[in-house]
Amino acid sequence: MDLVVLQNWLDNISFAVLLSTMLVYWVGAAFPGIPYLSALGTAGMAIANLSIAALLGARWIEAGYFPLSNLYESLFFLTWGITAIHLVAENMSRSRLVGVATSPVAMAISAFAALTLPATMQSAEPLVPALKSNWLMMHVSVMMLSYATLMVGALLAIAFLVVTRGQKIELTGSSFGTNGNRHNNYRLQRPQNPEPQIAATAADSGLAFSEPSFNSSNNGSATTAVLELAPVQTSSHHQSQTAEILSPQRLNLASTLDNISYRIIGLGFPLLTIGIIAGGVWANEAWGSYWSWDPKETWALITWLVFAAYLHARITRGWQGRRPAILAATGFVVVWICYLGVNLLGKGLHSYGWFF
Repeated sequence: MDLVVLQNWLDNISFAVLLSTMLVYWVGAAFPGIPYLSALGTAGMAIANLSIAALLGARWIEAGYFPLSNLYESLFFLTWGITAIHLVAENMSRSRLVGVATSPVAMAISAFAALTLPATMQSAEPLVPALKSNWLMMHVSVMMLSYATLMVGALLAIAFLVVTRGQKIELTGSSFGTNGNRHNNYRLQRPQNPEPQIAATAADSGLAFSEPSFNSSNNGSATTAVLELAPVQTSSHHQSQTAEILSPQRLNLASTLDNISYRIIGLGFPLLTIGIIAGGVWANEAWGSYWSWDPKETWALITWLVFAAYLHARITRGWQGRRPAILAATGFVVVWICYLGVNLLGKGLHSYGWFF
């Protein structure tokens, strides 16, 4: 079969599968009692991931170089990375809400690449001189993987904000941070029953609850150590209002999203660091300077600083819940500006062959 025809089939198949998978996840979230929808959504993301991998492989064979030289190729590589990290995050969390957050973004990116870009931008072309280097694979692939990973982590943080409805929630768990348990009104103990213990705090300190223990059958309800709040005086009106706003199930889900978001961003940040360093080495080889304050370089640094601040706040300051989630959501916007925004301007050393 002609490789160009195969690529056209694969990009349309990827879009169709991602669209169907998004609908499956959304229906599953709206009607959680329907069986097999979660497994069907996971299978859809895996099929889309394999389809995009086959598409990129066919492009690599046809063009003779690693397929990351233009917008079409980078968009599908980004989608492949998002679907791959999605599968990791979903396996860690055992929650279909991961797919509710990630599948629309993956579907939108593939739709833009397959249905919106003109045919001239989808076809493989000879590399410009600056891209004829082995650093193309090293730098660009790592940067795109870091974008995908940080996007998934930020999307889970946005999902956390949606689940908690913007409420200030105090969480406990393995991502508590070195200074997270710095208040003396918490103590660690082992519960006697298998259900997570939920404790209401004072009106100005939110809620504390256990970190779920995950496996394929209990969906996060196994016995686990919890941080129990020492007895405090709270008004019955506040307790009833809090219970009405956030159920134990919603709190348990919020804890999962917060924890997994932190872990995924913790994976993406080193990738971003390695990609920036590799880019500096390549820039010195191609242009004689490690750093030239090109718009793409500047926004890559801004992206690095935003997520460095996120990890610093969580690890050393003990931040959890709403504040780091807002910071991660900001990072989601910054990543998109770094990836596409500077290229819309058509200026700088990184803009060739993308928009103008």
